[in-house]
Amino acid sequence: MNRISKDDPRLTAYALGELEGDELALVAAAVQTDAELQAVVAEIRATAGALEQALAGEPAPGVAAKAPAAPAKKPAKKPGRLLAFPQLYYVIGGAAAACFTFLVVLQEPLDKQEARAPMASLVQDKQYVEMSLGAPKEAAEEDVEASADALSMPAMGAVAPAPRAAGGMAMPQKSDVARMELKRRAAPAVKGEWLACEPAPVAPAFNTEDYSYQRDNDFVAVATEPLSTFSIDVDTASYANVRRFLNEGQRPPRDAVRVEELVNYFPYRYAAPTGKDVPVAAHLEVAEAPWAPTHRLVRIGLKAREVAEASRPSANLVFLLDVSGSMEDANKLPLVKQAMQMLVNRLRPDDRVAIVTYAGASGLALPSTPVSRASEILGALDRLTSGGSTNGAMGIQLAYDIAKANFVAGGVNRVILCTDGDFNVGTTSEGELVRLIEEKAKGGTFLTMLGFGMGNYKDGTLEKLADKGNGNYGYVDSAAEARRLLVEQAGGTLVTVAKDVKVQVEFNPARVAAYRLVGYENRLLRKEDFANDKIDAGDMGSGHTVTALYEVVPVGEGDAATLSGPGVEPLKYQRPSGVAQTVAADSELLSVKVRYKEPAGQESRRLEFPLLDRGATWALASEDFKFAASVAAFGMVLRESPHRGTATLAEVRRWAADGMAADVGGYRQEFLGLVDRAATVVR
Repeated sequence: MNRISKDDPRLTAYALGELEGDELALVAAAVQTDAELQAVVAEIRATAGALEQALAGEPAPGVAAKAPAAPAKKPAKKPGRLLAFPQLYYVIGGAAAACFTFLVVLQEPLDKQEARAPMASLVQDKQYVEMSLGAPKEAAEEDVEASADALSMPAMGAVAPAPRAAGGMAMPQKSDVARMELKRRAAPAVKGEWLACEPAPVAPAFNTEDYSYQRDNDFVAVATEPLSTFSIDVDTASYANVRRFLNEGQRPPRDAVRVEELVNYFPYRYAAPTGKDVPVAAHLEVAEAPWAPTHRLVRIGLKAREVAEASRPSANLVFLLDVSGSMEDANKLPLVKQAMQMLVNRLRPDDRVAIVTYAGASGLALPSTPVSRASEILGALDRLTSGGSTNGAMGIQLAYDIAKANFVAGGVNRVILCTDGDFNVGTTSEGELVRLIEEKAKGGTFLTMLGFGMGNYKDGTLEKLADKGNGNYGYVDSAAEARRLLVEQAGGTLVTVAKDVKVQVEFNPARVAAYRLVGYENRLLRKEDFANDKIDAGDMGSGHTVTALYEVVPVGEGDAATLSGPGVEPLKYQRPSGVAQTVAADSELLSVKVRYKEPAGQESRRLEFPLLDRGATWALASEDFKFAASVAAFGMVLRESPHRGTATLAEVRRWAADGMAADVGGYRQEFLGLVDRAATVVR
C-alpha cells in the first residue's frame, strides 16, 4: 500500500468528499489506522465548513449601485477540484477570514475612513488576484507590506509564530490576507462601482452580562403531586460568580444566584459507596428548618465513588480556548492560560492534550500531544494572543473532531471549553449552540465548561451548554479558583463515574402536607422522565458530592393555600387528614429513588433509600446539615426569595458558625467573610 503523508493532496480531497473508487479506498484505509491523519482530516473539514459559512453571505462583485440588476441565473454546481491542493485551500480560507476585518473598519469614524481611502486606492484588483493565484512570493510580500504600512492596519490576534498547514507548509497569516482583501474591497471597482457589504455588528455596551430568568420553586401539595423529580447538579459556577460581584462591592443579579450551586460548592463529609458495583451512595437527614421553625428541612446527600489518580484511565483532552478580542482582559485569556498550565502540570505523562483556538475562525494550535512532552504544550499555551470576533460553533466542531480522532476507548475523553460565552459571529443562537453540543455529546466525549471575565459574561448560555454536553460548569474568578477546580478536584472535573443521575422523591401524605425543592429550578424533570433513559441528566465525577434540600410542611402545619398549591383554590374533597388514612400506619417521611448510568452505559440502574423523621431540632442537626442550610438561606436572601422566611444575613452568619467544623481548605471560613461583605452591599 502506498503510504499517505499528511501533505498528500489526496488527503484534502478525501476530507472534502472528492475521491472515488480505488483512491477513496486507499486513503480511507490509511486514515483509519493513523491518528495523525485523522487529526488532519478533522481540521480540514472544520475549516471547510467555516469557509462555506463565511462565503455564504459574500456579496457578488461588480454589483452596480445605480439600479438593481436582474437576478442572475444560478450556475450549475461544479466539483471543487481546485480545493484538492492545500496551498490554494489555505489562501482562500484566509481570504474568507478577512471579511470580519473589513466589517470592523466600516465602524470607524467617517473622517478616519476618508483619510484611509486615497491610500487604499493604490491596491487594484489585479494585484490581489495575482498574489492569491500564484504571483511570485517576493513580489506579493512587498506589495502586502507596503500597503499594510500605508494603511497602518493592526494585525488580528492569532497564535504566534505563524501556524502551519496540515502538511507542514507555512499558512498565510490571517492579518496579511485580511489586509489584502480589505484593500481590494476598499479600492474602486473596475467601473467605479462600490461593493455592497452587510453592516458590522455594533460593539457591545459596557455591561452586557446575561443570566437566564429563574422563578423560585413554590410549595407543592402532596395530595395533588406526591412525586418530585430533578436532575442532579455538580456545577459551582454561581458561587464563584456571586463571590466576584460581592468582592467588587456589588449586589449580584438575582438570576446569577442559583442556590443549589452555592450549596454544592462546599465539600461535605458523606461516606463513599462501599460496593464496587454501585458508584453512588446516599445520605439522608431531617431536622428543623432554621428560617421556618414549624417546617422540616430534608437534606439529601449523594457521594460518588473516588477513583485514585494512579488507577484512572489515560486521558484524551482537547483544550478549546476562546482567543477572541473580548478575551484580552487580565481576568480572561491570561487567566485561562494560567489555569490550563496548572492542569497540564497535574496530568500524567501518558495523557494527551490538543489545543484548539477560536476567534473569527478556528484553528489547531497544537495537535494531540503526550504530556510527556509538556514543554511543547506549555509553549503553545504561552504563545496564545487575543483578537477578532467569537465564532464558537467553529471551534466546537473542530474540538470534538480532534477528540474523536484521538478517542481512547475506556479512557477519559473530554473537551475543556474556556470562554466568556460571548459568541457573536457564525452560529450565535443559544438554541443552535445547545443543539450542536447535545449532538456532539452522543459520541462519548464529555465537556467541562469554564467561564471567565466580566462585563460581557454569558452565564445563561454557558450553563445550558454544560448541561447538554454531559458536562460540569465552573466559573474561574482567580488563580485560586482555577487551582481548586483543576488541581484539587482534578479527578471530579475529569473522570465521570456516573452519568444521567436523576433523583425522585416520593412523599408520604400521612406525614407531609406540602414540600418545596430549594433551588434546582432549571433542573426539574417530569415524573415520567425518571425512568426514561432517553432523558439526559447530570453527571457525577470521581469523589463529587451533591446536596439537595427540601423544605417540608408537616401535616397539620400548613394553611389551605399552601396545601392546595399557590394560586389554586382549596380542594373540597382532598383534605390532608383524609388522604393520610390510606397510609397512616406508615412511619416513613419520604423515600428517595436514584437512577444512574455507567459512563459508557445506555441503561439506568435504580437505588432506593427511605427516611424516617425522628423529630430532630436544629441543635441536634449535624454540622454539615447546618452549614448547607445556612448557604441555602444566604442564596434565598440574595435572591429575595419569597420563601426565605426569617432568614437575614445576620442569621445566616450565626447558622453557618454552628457548622464550621472540618473546614477542609478553609472554604467555610471564606463563606463567613463573604456574608460580611454581602451585609455592606445588600440593603
